[in-house]
Amino acid sequence: MNFPPLKNDLLLKAAKGEDVERTPVWVMRQAGRYLPEFRAVRENHSFFEICQTPELVAKVTLQPIERFDLDAAIIFSDILVVPQALGMTVEMRPGEGPVLPQPLVSPEDIVRLDKSVNVDDKLGYVSKAITLTRTQLDGKVPLIGFAGAPWTLMCYMIEGGGSRTMSKAKRWIYHWPVKSKRLLSIITDVTVNYLTMQAKAGAQLLQVFESNAEFLGPEQFEKFSLPYLREIATRVKSNLINNVTGDSVEVPMTVFAKGAHYALKELSNSDYDIIGLDWTVDPIEARKQVGPTKTLQGNLDPCALYSSVTEIETLAKEMVKKFGKTRYIANLGHGIYPDVNPDHLKFFVDGIHKAST
Repeated sequence: MNFPPLKNDLLLKAAKGEDVERTPVWVMRQAGRYLPEFRAVRENHSFFEICQTPELVAKVTLQPIERFDLDAAIIFSDILVVPQALGMTVEMRPGEGPVLPQPLVSPEDIVRLDKSVNVDDKLGYVSKAITLTRTQLDGKVPLIGFAGAPWTLMCYMIEGGGSRTMSKAKRWIYHWPVKSKRLLSIITDVTVNYLTMQAKAGAQLLQVFESNAEFLGPEQFEKFSLPYLREIATRVKSNLINNVTGDSVEVPMTVFAKGAHYALKELSNSDYDIIGLDWTVDPIEARKQVGPTKTLQGNLDPCALYSSVTEIETLAKEMVKKFGKTRYIANLGHGIYPDVNPDHLKFFVDGIHKAST
C-alpha cells in the first residue's frame, strides 16, 4: 500500500533504540470518553457500532491527534472484538462496561468457540479502519494497532465481564490447567492472525495488552501468560517477514503486562521491542531488570492528571529524568480515566516535551 510519507517518526526511532531529538509521547485510551468530541459521536452511535464502522473509527482515532501534540495515534477498537470473532456475544452496557452474557462456565463450553475463525472475514472492519485512518493521518504520526493478551481475554470470556478477583478464571487454571492452556492456545492463534492482519493493513507498531496480569502470581504468570505472550511476538514477526507475497513488514511490538513487575526480566527475554510499565514500577529498577537493549514505555499514574497544571508538568519532568532520553516512550501507567480534564492531558504532553528537548 502507498501511504503518505511519515513526518514524525520519533515513536519508531525510540522503539528501535535510535537517537531522538525529544521523547515521544502518547497515552493509552487517548481516543475515548474523556473527550467531549468523542462523547458527541457516542450520542448517535453505540460503542461497537463505532468499532465496526471504519469511517467512525478514523474520526475518533484522529480526535486526540487534532487536539494534542501527540507522537502516535492508536486505532480506536476494543480487545473484546477477538471473543466476538470467536463467536461470543459482547455487549457494552451503560454504567456497567463490557458484558459477555453467555460466558464459558466449564471446559465443555470451549466447543462453542469458532476455533477456525477467519479474522479477515470476522475482523476485516478493523483492517479497513486501519488503512483508512493511516491514510487520513497523512503521515502526521505513526498508527498503533493492538490486541488483548490471551490470559486477559480468557478472564473476560469466563467471568462474563470485569471482576475484582478473577476468581472464576483463576479456578480454571487451578482446577483445569491443561484445558485452560488449550483455551489460551486458541485465543493465541486468533490473536496472532489478528495482529498480522493489522500490520499488513498499515499499523506501524503493535501493542499487546495483558491488563489482567496483576491477578496472577509469578508462578501462574510463567505458566498461563508468559508463554503465550512470547509466542504472539515471535509468530507475528515471523508472519510479517515470511508472508505469502514475499513482502517484508517491519513493525515494532510492545507488551504491557499490568501488575507483572516481577516478570520484567522474563518479558525482556522475548521478541518484543518495548516493555510497557504500569505506575507501580520504578523506572530505574525497571531499566536494571530489562537491560539496555529494550525500550521502556510509561508510566505516570493516570490519577496524577487530577493534579494541578503545575504539578502535572513537574511530575512529567521527573518521570523523563528517571527514564532518560534513550530507548524511552512517555505514556501513562494505564489508560486515561473518563473524568480527566482534557486540558490536563495537554499539560502532561507539553511537560514531556519541555523536559526532553
